[in-house]
Amino acid sequence: MIEAVIFDLDGVLLQSEEVWDRVREQLTRETGGKWHSRASRDMMGMSSPEWSRYMSKKLALPMTPEEINGEVVKRMELAYVDHLPLISGAHEAVDRLAAGWPLGLASSSNRSLIDKALQQAELNDRFQATLSSEEVERGKPHPDVFQEVARRLGVEPRHIAAIEDSENGVRSAYAAGMAVVLIPNISFPPGEEAAALADAVLDNLEQLTTKLIQGLRA
Repeated sequence: MIEAVIFDLDGVLLQSEEVWDRVREQLTRETGGKWHSRASRDMMGMSSPEWSRYMSKKLALPMTPEEINGEVVKRMELAYVDHLPLISGAHEAVDRLAAGWPLGLASSSNRSLIDKALQQAELNDRFQATLSSEEVERGKPHPDVFQEVARRLGVEPRHIAAIEDSENGVRSAYAAGMAVVLIPNISFPPGEEAAALADAVLDNLEQLTTKLIQGLRA
């Protein structure tokens, strides 16, 4: 029986992976780093300490990881002020599930970006616990961020449904022992092996219904 629901943010509620991609690539090229075609997929699900180190070492930016993190977050905040890329049906889906279950949010975004996005979308009061992977030891695909949100909600992972879009996100929630609902990211869909770990695969947030959640692990 499902007793709580945990959402991912980027790719589930926000169509923001493309924004992250653009910001990181621009910074890499502006500073003389070496962007490559695998960079976006490599960094999906990484915590901010992990992707900033990746950009410093693997993409050869002439900046410290701390400087990279600060500059990327600053540019992301400006992009959100200009336009918050809220996915169609996000508000309705959150409201729909909040009426039946306590909600958590487990995101790879920085804490400041989580808070800004939820406040701007007027969704911050729907979630009982929100967590950035920068606040735990390891980012996705490790289960740390989902496990900690479950602890804060006071619900055992096996009684939680996680809503995810990416390969690392699915693997993270699955490793935490949760039921996984996958809404594949349009730009960076998970591979078949990761998708097979999901309990349900949907086309969009409109299909994320209370009936579907109630049927998980019934």
